[in-house]
Amino acid sequence: MNDFPLAKAFTLLEPGPVVLVTTSDGHRHNVMTITWTMVMDFTPRFAITTGPWNHSYAALEKSGECVIAVPTVDLIDTVLAVGTCSGADVDKFEKFALTAVAARHVRAPLIQECLANIECKVVDIVQQHNIVVLDGLAAYVDDARKEKRTLHAVGDGRFIVDGRTVNKRELMGNRLPPGV
Repeated sequence: MNDFPLAKAFTLLEPGPVVLVTTSDGHRHNVMTITWTMVMDFTPRFAITTGPWNHSYAALEKSGECVIAVPTVDLIDTVLAVGTCSGADVDKFEKFALTAVAARHVRAPLIQECLANIECKVVDIVQQHNIVVLDGLAAYVDDARKEKRTLHAVGDGRFIVDGRTVNKRELMGNRLPPGV
């Protein structure tokens, strides 16, 4: 084993997936790129990291709702561009030709171009760590979409693209929670 810079240790654990998070402040929709996400247990509870430095954060905090949209590798340039400009200055849906689709349970829109969308409500904000905890309300997947490979941020400008799936469910036996 060789020494590795501790300041870059997060790149060893950073799994992604990279997501787009949409919000609505009641007047305008916005979208931000988030590279830190987490599934909490075997439930529709998720966490993202964001804070007041992101324009969308005020709408997320005020409305208490958002949509997590899961883009695929063919959208990487759009995903990066969304993350490098502010919704305070530009309408990102218009600028990046993203199609906002009305959600059923929240005011924030789904993104038609994404593989999947999850409508969420905020259940906690852990300000000390800039973690927003979300409960999923509804989930949608575009099974007809040809590209299904998602992006995973390494954290230093590199990305990993999903590849082949290895199914080892039979080895898990009855250790999986019911319904999984």
